[in-house]
Amino acid sequence: MLKRLAIVGITGLAMFAGAAFASDDPISTRQNIMKSNGAEAGALFKMVKGEIEYDALTAEIALRGIFAGAVAFPTLFPEGSETGGETRASPEIWKDKAGFDAIALKLENAALAAIPAAKGGLDQLKANLGSVAENCQACHKKYRLEKN
Repeated sequence: MLKRLAIVGITGLAMFAGAAFASDDPISTRQNIMKSNGAEAGALFKMVKGEIEYDALTAEIALRGIFAGAVAFPTLFPEGSETGGETRASPEIWKDKAGFDAIALKLENAALAAIPAAKGGLDQLKANLGSVAENCQACHKKYRLEKN
């Protein structure tokens, strides 16, 4: 449990430390946030699948990290950051900024709603994690380029 907690905590700290440099390198910052979100989502889905033991604190911290990333994300796509740094951000983000921001807000709300559920046990986590995943996928489908 402590190892999982440490991994999620370190990931979250890295995300927030990276956010401090967002104005200098928004591409790197958003990539770090996505890596953190991936690690946090991975821990959550491993719990749901029974691959690792359910731990309420780890689940809560992971959801808080996803929430924080969703809050920050709309600010990390300024004009001029469309290319470079091996970004997979689709040009659609800048063409449809309102749509992009709306999906980020939906993810933010889904993660925020799931935080208390994480404390309520594995069944409550399962019941609320789907909305988080759906919003992640909606954004990836429309606003992320495939790997080459």
